[in-house]
Amino acid sequence: MDQLSSTNLARILPADGFQGALVGRVWRPGIGPSVVAVREEGLFDISTTCSTVSSLAAMEDPARVVKTAQGERIGSIEDILGNTAPDGRDPSKPWLLAPIDLQVIKAAGVTFAVSMLERVIEERARGDASAAAAIRAEVLRLVGDDLSRLKPGSPEAMALKEVLVAQGAWSQYLEVGIGPDAEVFTKAPTLSAVGAFMDAGLHPKSTWNNPEPEVVVIVTAEGKIVGATLGNDVNLRDFEGRSALLLSKAKDNNASCSVGPFIRFFDDTFSLDDVRQTTVTLTVEGEDGFKLEGSSSITKISRDPEDLVAQTIGPHHQYPDGFALFLGTMFAPTQDRDEAGMGFTHKRGDIVTIAAPKLGALVNRMKSSSECEPWTFGIGAFMSNLAQRGLINTRQAG
Repeated sequence: MDQLSSTNLARILPADGFQGALVGRVWRPGIGPSVVAVREEGLFDISTTCSTVSSLAAMEDPARVVKTAQGERIGSIEDILGNTAPDGRDPSKPWLLAPIDLQVIKAAGVTFAVSMLERVIEERARGDASAAAAIRAEVLRLVGDDLSRLKPGSPEAMALKEVLVAQGAWSQYLEVGIGPDAEVFTKAPTLSAVGAFMDAGLHPKSTWNNPEPEVVVIVTAEGKIVGATLGNDVNLRDFEGRSALLLSKAKDNNASCSVGPFIRFFDDTFSLDDVRQTTVTLTVEGEDGFKLEGSSSITKISRDPEDLVAQTIGPHHQYPDGFALFLGTMFAPTQDRDEAGMGFTHKRGDIVTIAAPKLGALVNRMKSSSECEPWTFGIGAFMSNLAQRGLINTRQAG
């Protein structure tokens, strides 16, 4: 994995370095998954203070805990990140994991006008990439390309719906894009996400797919947003385009959910308003010399993060261990990679970098899901591990 290993590790950190309250998870050989505080002096295991990231997020002031908790230094950030890529890993030394653990992994879809229109195009193309260009032109003629000021569920949005229904142009994706109810789905099982410098997976039968660079907010059992990180909500356009009922197959496969590199908890250096102003950048670099770049500004989101959280949790649904919520992406790549009119799809070995100034960079290599490391460490193994370490009954206090 030369291209991953040669990534400048300084890029992984936020632009302001170690100023924020950064937390991650590391696999410690002979010990297991450990919560680590990310500091200039190195990565410090603070598992005796908070045995899970979920319990840390639920504390009264998680940022303060990350900054002040005592813990064993287990190595430098450079050494641990450098040992994370599967191909060159020394299994006797620590490596990085995704920074979430017991949180349910949720995702909001169709929260940006641009990606909403691409979903409509996928639906009409029935998963056929060659038909997308002509359909895109027709959809834009009917709907336009600037729906960013249209508030979902508003009278104006419902008036547009009436017009589109009359013209036969209505879509289930427009329903969740400009209707009153957001699309929120379970992206992946708890503990299944991969982290930075890991391989990310694509279903081996997919021939039209793309990355989805997103901000991921960390939410407590009470519905309070306490921090954020980055994510890749890997998407199979051919599967979901054939039928929305294939959403789980399009979204949930081995290693198809990437989160990281670290969670940044809210404090005086980082807040929800910073999330609302974040611009997420995407770079895809292929072994064939192909390069794609794009960006996604949260300022153009059609539903505020607090609204999405409110539609996810409440009297209708509870999450005792909290959840991580992908906010959605406006970036659906349409740049032709090979043949004209065929658009973008991944190739094996693509290096995907998702970055934001205050959250750092999440870097992964794309492979078939069947080629990625299998997911074997589930909730049962995690609970057993914590019990063996004397951590499962630890009382956590903020």
